[in-house]
Amino acid sequence: MSSQHQVDGHTLTLLHNGGEYFPRLISAIDGATHSIYLEAYIFAADATGRMVSEALQRAARRGIMTHLLLDGFGSAGLPHEWESELHSAGVEVLWFRPEIARFKLRRHRLRRLHRKLAVVDGHIAFVGGINIINDIPGGQIAAPRLDYTVAVQGETVARIHAAMRRLWMVVSWTNLHRQREHPKIKLAHPNETQHKIDFLLCDNLRHRRDIELAYLKAIGGAQHEIIIANAYFLPGMRFRRALLHAARRGVRVALLLQGQVEYRLQHYAMLALYDELLGAGVEIYEYHASFLHAKVAVVDGYWATVGSSNIDPFSLWLGREANLVVCDAGFAESLYASLLHEMSHGAHPVAKASWRKQGVWAHLLARVSYAAVLFLTSVFGYARGREGDV
Repeated sequence: MSSQHQVDGHTLTLLHNGGEYFPRLISAIDGATHSIYLEAYIFAADATGRMVSEALQRAARRGIMTHLLLDGFGSAGLPHEWESELHSAGVEVLWFRPEIARFKLRRHRLRRLHRKLAVVDGHIAFVGGINIINDIPGGQIAAPRLDYTVAVQGETVARIHAAMRRLWMVVSWTNLHRQREHPKIKLAHPNETQHKIDFLLCDNLRHRRDIELAYLKAIGGAQHEIIIANAYFLPGMRFRRALLHAARRGVRVALLLQGQVEYRLQHYAMLALYDELLGAGVEIYEYHASFLHAKVAVVDGYWATVGSSNIDPFSLWLGREANLVVCDAGFAESLYASLLHEMSHGAHPVAKASWRKQGVWAHLLARVSYAAVLFLTSVFGYARGREGDV
């Protein structure tokens, strides 16, 4: 169930899966009076996509400036007819790195817009990991995907709004589109002083490591417990060492990871880390109740993060990501309670002894997959971009 919290002058509502998120998002869109910005990695042509599309069209028809920014790879399956409907209603649609030569391996093609953000009227924002896609049980999905979004009201919304407007302008200029509005936008830099709420970006440019560094700082200062739920968990050496050091100094480290195979290469690559993690006393739980899509963490019952960033090379090195960090016991407790419930009722613990009894081919497959992921990331994606390089 969703939970509301008052934190540092903000109202934060923790939303669980699409069942809680989409009604809130559509209600906000229907209540818009001035502007809407929505960013999505996946905008699926399904019942949920239809509901969101129709809400955006309703808003545009009543004169609301409505902006939809889609990733050119994740949303490549959106039919041309859907985009035409949006345009006809007055919705402005832009594509981040549209896939022109889909089957060619290009150096920059792994840099994707992976953020899942929305801001309505500069008053309410949504930050999380939920794509615009059906979250209704049936077919492959036995239960809703495990994922989270935070509805935010308060001064941090202005920073989220500025970040979205700035990217919209950059993509517009890149695609040779004209702006309907020409706002003066202040860049959304992270605050130097410690606040209870922070909005963090990863953009392969100035904010290349902001999200990773926030994780490392929280893990390094942990005294009691670290709980991380992450869909695609392939941390680099520095991140792994931070977790291992925490476990060895007596901090409980528990990872809730993908148990169902969704993307084979990433899944088997993740398994290559099990020996090292389990050997250091890190607890691993594999989620089987449905697909795990969450990118969240709780440290010492006080520090929490919810967002779009996986802990893997694609998110931490290449993608445009956005996470909300909240330092508040009440908010952290709500997220913590949800994760504990999922670990107890929807996941299976991985025992060190049973994992090590896996056949040699299973371990070899994991290591080869891990090497392949690193190769793809370094050769086809890991390159510094320019300010206007989207």
